[in-house]
Amino acid sequence: MDTHLEFQPGQIVSLEHGDKNLYAEVIEVVVSRQLCWVRPLLLANHTQEPPLITDLRDASDLLWPIQLFRPALDTEVITLLSQVFVKEPQGEPDLAAKQQLHQFIQQMWQENHTQ
Repeated sequence: MDTHLEFQPGQIVSLEHGDKNLYAEVIEVVVSRQLCWVRPLLLANHTQEPPLITDLRDASDLLWPIQLFRPALDTEVITLLSQVFVKEPQGEPDLAAKQQLHQFIQQMWQENHTQ
């Protein structure tokens, strides 16, 4: 059975593109359309050590093809999430965070629709 269809609400998943990972919480799996409804949590840029973290908790939810997600491992997200959860959400993501999320999604879309 496809493990992607076994994602559970509340589970943390990851989308990877280059040196960046988008970590998001599963809201719902739309099996009939092979989509995953997720709420972005953070974008980690691994071009430096430690990774540069962008808080996306107040960004818009995404519906994205389920096969592009993978389950996030506890060991990879605990330290990243702890950096984000110590801060209060701003209510509105800053413009730079919105632009980073938009650019990441646009790059993922282009990569997966030009192959």
